[in-house]
Amino acid sequence: MKPLSKTIAAPEHIEQVRLVNWLRDNFKEPDYIIFAVPNGGKRGIKEAGRLKDEGVKSGVSDLIILTHNKVIFLEMKKLNGKLSDKQKEFHENLDYLGFINLIGYGASDASEKILKELAKTP
Repeated sequence: MKPLSKTIAAPEHIEQVRLVNWLRDNFKEPDYIIFAVPNGGKRGIKEAGRLKDEGVKSGVSDLIILTHNKVIFLEMKKLNGKLSDKQKEFHENLDYLGFINLIGYGASDASEKILKELAKTP
């Protein structure tokens, strides 16, 4: 399987959509469960408070990939994107707990990192 080809710098949303389409084409349930964590977006104060009460947490990775004995947390960034302080803290906590966490700088970079991680034996 090949990773996605490189593209010109695109907004993070476009890169994540490219990656999700690639994931859906190449990794099927039940062997892979892939889902997004909708943490971003503009919300009113009431809605933001309600979601926080329900457990929404700042800094959580954009995508979660579950497969046999592996959980991969993936934060998507545009090519020159940077992690927020909350994202850095979340990734440090994932490292501490021993989870796989990747930062994809564009869809191509993310797909390469995913394939590399999946090639490792558990």
